[in-house]
This record gives sequence, C-alpha cells and structure tokens, in this order.
Amino acid sequence: MALKSLGGEEVARRLEAALPGVVERWESSVIWVNPGQIREACLFLRDDPHLDFQFLSSLCAVDWVEHFEVVYHLTSLRKQQSAVVKARVYGRQSPSLPSVYQVWRGADFQEREAWDLMGVRFEGHPNMKRIMLWEGFEGHPLRKDFLQPGANLPHG
Repeated sequence: MALKSLGGEEVARRLEAALPGVVERWESSVIWVNPGQIREACLFLRDDPHLDFQFLSSLCAVDWVEHFEVVYHLTSLRKQQSAVVKARVYGRQSPSLPSVYQVWRGADFQEREAWDLMGVRFEGHPNMKRIMLWEGFEGHPLRKDFLQPGANLPHG
C-alpha cells in the first residue's frame, strides 16, 4: 500500500490552529515553518492523532546560497501518510535551528550529518559533532561555497 502524501494546506491549517504564527507558508505538498519553532511544530505533528507522524523518514539540508533549507520527511505508518516540512535558515557563518532529537531519536545521525557536511547546527542536540569527517576537518564540503584548503584553483 502506497503512502498518501498529505497536502500542504491540510497540514498547515492544523499546525496554525495549534501553534498560531508557526507556518510561514505552504504549497501543494510542502509546509515551511518558523525555524525557531521547528521543535514545537514537530512535536505537534508527531502527537496530533489525526497526523500521527511517529517516524522521521529523513532530514537533510539544502544550500540555496542566500539561505539553507532543512527538509524533514515525515511518515505515519499507522495512518499510511507522509508530509514534507521545511525550515529556512539564514546566515552563512553559523546557521542553526532547534534540534528535533527529543522528538525523534532517529534525528541523531541525520542532524549530525547535516552539521558535518553543510554546517547547519542543531541547538540542543546532545552530541553535535562530526559523523562523516574527522574532528579538525575545516569547513563543510557540501556547501556551495566550500573550497578545499590547499586546492589548486584554475586562474583565468
């Protein structure tokens, strides 16, 4: 049986009714939430009996140069439904947003990977350290502005 993808409007209305001001915008299948309230939004999405998103399928970060988007793919196995939630994070020096580790323990490695490769820090994560690269590695290699130290760059 295939998962039903819940529409952005349906999820956004439920979220906004429970947490006024949390929804920044929505589209047909995506909801953007206020990054400072991502933990509260995710708690609601997990605990609301109509939504029941008990499983964080994936979490990743996307570098759009002017901002980062952290993307959460959520699944309810009982309800056979899914949703996509995004939070925009601005600033290249130290982008951060609250961790959802306390909502879904499965966020542990996924948040660490986003930190390691993209430089998005998750505040409140109990072990925010590199997971793919070694401690002391400079930079975050999946960022669009990453240049490997010592790399020969073409001139011209």
